[in-house]
Amino acid sequence: MKIEDWGKVRDCMRTDVTEVDGRLDVLSALKIMKQAKATCLIVKRRDEHDEFGMLLFSDIAKRVIGRNRSPERVNVYEIMAKPVLSVRPDMKIRYCAQLFENFGIGHAPVHENGKIIGLVSYYQLVMQGLPDLD
Repeated sequence: MKIEDWGKVRDCMRTDVTEVDGRLDVLSALKIMKQAKATCLIVKRRDEHDEFGMLLFSDIAKRVIGRNRSPERVNVYEIMAKPVLSVRPDMKIRYCAQLFENFGIGHAPVHENGKIIGLVSYYQLVMQGLPDLD
């Protein structure tokens, strides 16, 4: 199978997206991540003119644990990435992988009609996106 025939982001994205408020403390966010078995949370927009944010485990490791800060005293908005690059569900997997490489990212929200409908990462691109791995 040729690379051009590989699927689209929609075929491999994770659809169970967990959104949190940016004012949430990091300890509470970690509990939500653990319960949802998520490595990434989407941070809700404050209003229709705001942008989505994203909180990754690496943000917590670098900006909380690595700086010896108390997770119950740090808010998500202090350490999250915002704004974040997002992708369309009909983007080809190969272009998504190139976008990740070009911008040095490993996760992206998937948006459609102004709403986040999923998340995609290198893991999903490889494990669910490549054909014939069964």
